[in-house]
Amino acid sequence: MTNVSGLLGTAGGPLVSATWPQPSPLPAMPTVPAMPFVPTGPQMDRMGNSSQGASRLFLTTALARGISGVFVWTALLLTCHQIYLHLRSYTVPNEQRYIIRLLFIVPIYAFDSWLSLLLLGGHQHYIYFDSVRDCYEAFVIYSFLSLCFQYLGGESAIMAEIRGKPIRSSCFYGTCCLQGMSYSIGFLRFCKQATLQFCIVKPIMALITIVLQAFGKYHDGDFNIHSGYLYVTLIYNVSVSLALYALFLFYFATRELLQPFEPVLKFLTIKAVIFLSFWQGMLLAILEKCGVIPEVQVIDGSKVGAGTVAAGYQNFIICIEMLFASIALRYAFTCQVYAEKKENSPAPEAPMHSISSGLKETMSPQDIVQDAVHNFSPAYQHYTQQATHEAPSPGTHPSVAGGSGAIRKSRNVEKRMLIPSEEL
Repeated sequence: MTNVSGLLGTAGGPLVSATWPQPSPLPAMPTVPAMPFVPTGPQMDRMGNSSQGASRLFLTTALARGISGVFVWTALLLTCHQIYLHLRSYTVPNEQRYIIRLLFIVPIYAFDSWLSLLLLGGHQHYIYFDSVRDCYEAFVIYSFLSLCFQYLGGESAIMAEIRGKPIRSSCFYGTCCLQGMSYSIGFLRFCKQATLQFCIVKPIMALITIVLQAFGKYHDGDFNIHSGYLYVTLIYNVSVSLALYALFLFYFATRELLQPFEPVLKFLTIKAVIFLSFWQGMLLAILEKCGVIPEVQVIDGSKVGAGTVAAGYQNFIICIEMLFASIALRYAFTCQVYAEKKENSPAPEAPMHSISSGLKETMSPQDIVQDAVHNFSPAYQHYTQQATHEAPSPGTHPSVAGGSGAIRKSRNVEKRMLIPSEEL
């Protein structure tokens, strides 16, 4: 028994002594689990990326989509209502056709940018939407120049006013390199060609962008010489700059003739919409290149490059700007003048069929194709558009054109007769 008790005593000693060291590893246990946080890194990394994406990528939040949606739909309602008013008072189709085209820049820009923002993610769907937006941008530049031509009565009427006058040298207007030259039909030809080339170059560049994107050779903001983004951007910048420069030259030459039509607000509004979107994209690309816009992870875990994020911010800014553009366009291209002509006209109110047919005529690109053919034809120097459709026909009721408008149109007919074709 003593042996047993001794044995128990000796066994109990180590048991007691063994139980006391146990608490010493226990405090060290928190340091051991601190290390296993590394093995569970994939889960934590995914959570960290999600929180990082949620904090940094504001564009994917419901707040960003809600704010942009409110601005977009408000701009759509304002502009669509103005387009409807123009179609109801479609009394001067040769002018209102281009006005409606200009007004459509708000719905196309706004809705396109909003869809691109909603679909922002690993797949670059926005490139396809932005291609449509950019192609319409070329359509707008041409339509604005054509509207100015219509305001002044066509090419012949413009040449009757400015032909032979010296071009005043001005560094501000970009005419310092034209010192000693005078206005001629070649000047108008250059203005038309410079805008039409953008209408040709932009769709081609959009198609090339889509093809490069399909083969993985196009990434926004990638200025690598092996990437298509660099070359597409260079060609686009040269083309749009030339088109806007032509608009500027034409306004400089005819600003006094356009004064009755209040061209400053029209010119600044259209140019601001196009120029702001252009320079915003360039600024965001530079910020991305400088590392200000880092690569992030969207909430679903798909990786989004800095170029895609920059394009997302561009679309978000455009959504906000289009509301202000719709307000400016509402004042720049008011429908009041055409509504007054309609009140003086004995014609009945336009039915919905007439409104739809007017809308169809407005969006037809047939005039662009015809204009491009004769402007780039070598025989254009011996040809001037007479725009006989502007002159009221003998069977037309004079009140349709409106008092002062009818006088202006009859004067345009006389001016067109002042320039023989052999002198052009």
